[in-house]
Amino acid sequence: MTAVLPAALPAGLSRMPAPTLQTIPDAVTANVVAIRSATASHIMAVVKADGYGHGAVAVARAAVDAGATWLGVTDAADATELRAASIDVPILAWLNPAGVDAVQVAMDRVDIGVGSVDELRRLVSDAWAPVRVHLHADTGMSRGGCSIDEWPELLRTARDARDRVEVVGIMGHLPRADEADPAANAAAVTRMRHVRDMALRAGLGPVIVHLAATAGALHDPATHFDMVRIGAGLVGIDPSGTTSLHGASRWTAAVVHSTRVNAGAAVGYAGAYVTRHATNLSVIGVGYADGIPRELSSEAGVEIGGRRHPIVGRVSMDQIVVDTGDRVVPHGTIATIFGPDGGEVPSAQDWARWAGTIPHTIVTGIGPRVRRSVA
Repeated sequence: MTAVLPAALPAGLSRMPAPTLQTIPDAVTANVVAIRSATASHIMAVVKADGYGHGAVAVARAAVDAGATWLGVTDAADATELRAASIDVPILAWLNPAGVDAVQVAMDRVDIGVGSVDELRRLVSDAWAPVRVHLHADTGMSRGGCSIDEWPELLRTARDARDRVEVVGIMGHLPRADEADPAANAAAVTRMRHVRDMALRAGLGPVIVHLAATAGALHDPATHFDMVRIGAGLVGIDPSGTTSLHGASRWTAAVVHSTRVNAGAAVGYAGAYVTRHATNLSVIGVGYADGIPRELSSEAGVEIGGRRHPIVGRVSMDQIVVDTGDRVVPHGTIATIFGPDGGEVPSAQDWARWAGTIPHTIVTGIGPRVRRSVA
């Protein structure tokens, strides 16, 4: 017997809810509370990449309300939006791929991460008022930060330019930040202590020292120092996969077409999938342009009406096809791509597994055609 889901739209209406990513601030709050229980250090809420795709302002507000005392961004220009939203806690920008506008930095009260002597000299030459800086040490990644060999010169340059820069922090990154094993990052902790002590002996103190990200904050107290930086953990991702946090978003999209097909029907481009028996297919209006990974395992699916249905055929730019079996799904029915609900609703972690990637790429890869909302 064929099951028919209730009609999703009143008769005569052709408009449907747009594909939507809904951010859930209460989940961000719960995640910060969970991390606060694991550390006595200050918490920096890292809201780079538009708050890991969840909206920088919404995530920042929830994190600060839950006790985060700092914010972190990639580019100093990102701080302007946060200040415009009346968020007043200290903000650090440590990559600044577009360079640093010293005037705007002063207006927005942004601290700047500095990872080389050249960077520091450029900042000193541009600064018209003292800029607060965090000296960034390479703690074992060779991806950024000042090497140990150049660290003494960086300290001398900072000390000689005290009228233009104020050193308020020392920072590094854990080379194996996704691991819960303290032994994996012991060398980075030792190096961090060394560069901190050098800075203090150079008269650049007191400073706030920060090294750990989410996994370190949850699992490795030796990495905590004065502050921990939480990014992925804000939105429910423990990179080590050992702690359950709260998913902070729900992605939904409507069914835009349904059809009944016979056994042997080719689905999608190149007929990469062929139905084994008569079934119902539904098209959902999101594709790889919206952040659906093109390469997926056969396990991938979405939730419709309390049941999970598999994605079949190739992911297209604008759409995916799901096999709903004996269920006829009306035009306009809402499918949940991922969410925090559990059960038949996939999580971002499920999607990462199906795509052979990490959940960070799933939540940050959702395209601009997907409408954003806040619960």
